[in-house]
Amino acid sequence: MTKQSFIDHVPANIEELKKKSINKSNWRERLDSVNELKQYDCKESRDIISKLALHDPVYKVVEAAFRAAQAFEITKKGKPFYLGKKKKRNLDASIIKILVGVRNSFVGEFDIQDFKEKFKMMDLKTYDTYEGDMGDELDEWLKNAVSSLPKKSNTTFISNS
Repeated sequence: MTKQSFIDHVPANIEELKKKSINKSNWRERLDSVNELKQYDCKESRDIISKLALHDPVYKVVEAAFRAAQAFEITKKGKPFYLGKKKKRNLDASIIKILVGVRNSFVGEFDIQDFKEKFKMMDLKTYDTYEGDMGDELDEWLKNAVSSLPKKSNTTFISNS
């Protein structure tokens, strides 16, 4: 296995990359920051990559940061990082409460696109986490989740199956 070569200095845009890496409402920015930082072998890059590998809520970001940490041979307490299994659907413990709140904000009929837009508007961080984690499966998961919420009399979810 050939060892990857890295740039041995701090990226010129490190402040921008730091901001991207902590933007909890945009998983794509966090992933972009990992993809750029993994080219630079410096303390700042290693710190940001480590935090994302250990704590990001979106598995795609965790996985990319984990791969970068492996390439840098970063350890925690002398042991290499461990990439755990992808979490199942309940990424946020209060997701049912959040979805009920979004659903209750409607009067009358609404469809999945209406629901997604309102969810995004009301709780961007949680929406972004689920959208980043589920990708193309988000619509189907939301349809099932909304359909199984406790009923509310003045709203009607149109499934459009």
